[in-house]
Amino acid sequence: MEREAIKIHTEFIKLQDLLKFAGAVETGGDAKLIILEGRVQVNGQVCTMRGKKLRPGDVAVLDGELELTVT
Repeated sequence: MEREAIKIHTEFIKLQDLLKFAGAVETGGDAKLIILEGRVQVNGQVCTMRGKKLRPGDVAVLDGELELTVT
């Protein structure tokens, strides 16, 4: 599994924005589809909320292959 730490300078980042910022998807539309299909887990739970707020310490996993840790 590929792991990447994403450093944010704000209180939180929305899930769809995290996927775009990390380069896991090209557009917000792509992020929306992937999230609604249930392909993303946040802290071990499937998450279908594209506006889910992730804070430092949260972990998002895409398709079990890409792990993004918010720092």
